[in-house]
This record gives sequence, C-alpha cells and structure tokens, in this order.
Amino acid sequence: MSYEIRPVRAEEWQQVKDLRLLALQDPAAPIAYLETYEAALARPDEFWQDRAAGNSHGLDGRQFVAVDEHGIWVGATVSIIEHAGREDFFGVVLPVTGAHFVGVYVDPEHRGRGLVQRLFEAAAEWSWSVEGVQRARLFVHQDNHRAQAAYKKIGFERSGGVVPLQADPSKLEYEMVLGKP
Repeated sequence: MSYEIRPVRAEEWQQVKDLRLLALQDPAAPIAYLETYEAALARPDEFWQDRAAGNSHGLDGRQFVAVDEHGIWVGATVSIIEHAGREDFFGVVLPVTGAHFVGVYVDPEHRGRGLVQRLFEAAAEWSWSVEGVQRARLFVHQDNHRAQAAYKKIGFERSGGVVPLQADPSKLEYEMVLGKP
C-alpha cells in the first residue's frame, strides 16, 4: 500500500477531528494522550476548525498526516514550536528553541510499515526550517514500550527528563530528544 505524507489543509477540520477521535479510542490512548475521547468529542466544531487552520500554515505548529491510496487518513503527528525562555505546558522554562512532537498516531491496521518514521521525517523537515529550532522532543509514557521502541529506532534518545502524570504521579512521562542534523 502506498501513502502520502503531507501537512493538513485548513478546510480538512472534519478529518482532523475524526482522526483524533479515532486515536483516542485506541487501547493505548490512556497512556498515549493527555486528553480523553469524551473531552475531545465535546469540543465545538470551531475548535477543530481553528486547530486545522493553525496547523495547516502557521509558524507555531504544523500537523502532518498519512493518507492511504484510498484517501483515508491513517496517521498523524503535530510539531509545535517551543521558544527558548518560555514555559512549556509542564511549567518548565525551555533552555532552547525546539519542536515538540505531539498527537502521534497510526491506525493499528497500518502499523509496522514505517509511517511513524515518515511522519516524523516530514515534521522534522518542517521544524528544522523554522529559524532557531535546535532539537525535536516528545514525551512518552513509561509503560508505552512500543512507542518508545519506535522513537528510539528513528533516532530519539531519552534525555533524562521526566514528568509525573497529574492523574497518577507514580507514573512518568519520559522526555526523548532528537538533535538537529
């Protein structure tokens, strides 16, 4: 099967919403995402319209999708630009400007085909083009071993940074980083 990897378009907000809702129903969702299906489902259409528009052409973030040969969206990731000196969503002041990859998802029927790597390559290429970006990072749940292995295979390494989960402080999110080539 062939796939197109590309940025979302502003008018594709319904597909952005549908893919996110699908991701949040995945069995790994409780350890992969900080948002619940119910919370995402309750968001108004304007939220999804704004998200798609901002991630289609903005300078602060870009969403990339994997589209199969039938036009079905089967994967996605978002690169958010984080600027040095500002606080991230964990309240930590960022030491360098970088990209933060979030919302990583590949439909289970399409896993194992290199789509995460291709999505990350597209997100990284765009991220490296943004002035000042020095690294990419992501956070992965301590129990999400499949994702950890996939990210490591791509070149991400654990930085030593950890964040306890708000819902269960005994569980950790590991920071993984990828340096700019």
